[in-house]
Amino acid sequence: MGVLDVILNRGSFIEIFSSIISAAIVVFLVMPVHEYAHGFVAEKLGDPTPRWQGRMSLNPIKHIDYVGAVMIFLVGFGWAKPVQVDSRYFKNEKRGMALTALAGPVSNLIVATIVAFVLQLVTFILFKTEFYIEYYGTYIYQFVSIIELILLYITLINVSLAVFNLIPIPPLDGSKILYAILPDRIYWKIMQYERYLYIGLLVLIFAGSGFGSALSNITGNVTEFILYVTSLPFELFI
Repeated sequence: MGVLDVILNRGSFIEIFSSIISAAIVVFLVMPVHEYAHGFVAEKLGDPTPRWQGRMSLNPIKHIDYVGAVMIFLVGFGWAKPVQVDSRYFKNEKRGMALTALAGPVSNLIVATIVAFVLQLVTFILFKTEFYIEYYGTYIYQFVSIIELILLYITLINVSLAVFNLIPIPPLDGSKILYAILPDRIYWKIMQYERYLYIGLLVLIFAGSGFGSALSNITGNVTEFILYVTSLPFELFI
């Protein structure tokens, strides 16, 4: 859920403002977690490269890619500077690469679940308690409503990042997972066309093709599932 999506859907000022704030939170707080997760798993599997290069940090300056950050603001998905990994340090090279690559999208889904739980808590307070009756229409109620919207957008962007990164096209994380499955000869043949495949992927997404719609549907379904699961504890109080 990027700022462009909100604008094109004629979102209100509050919705546009909320989408900008949520994108900023993702760029400066969530993307460092994604990259740190790659480095953390790689180091646990024996590769010191991420620490040597100073990537074992949650400092966003060490991870931010400015083009990728702009993409997150505009369309809700993007990228940070990839954490470099030397698979020669892994006992099982293919398994190590797959686990390291998977760590990033998994971290996004974990963050999405945590944020969704907080969102459900805010929603419960907003609509299922006396807060709704006492503060409805006040500035306090409006402020909490904005927080609720920001939390929803953060959840959506995290799921979108996870789904996008799991696409098995280089240099996305999904291609590293594919490496664990395909024979080396076929995988390295695919890697020869890495740049063209990635450009083709972006063209498919932005050209209004069915592929972009499919990604949106998957993102929506995964988000709905997370929201459903995180809502279950609060159903006990209704």
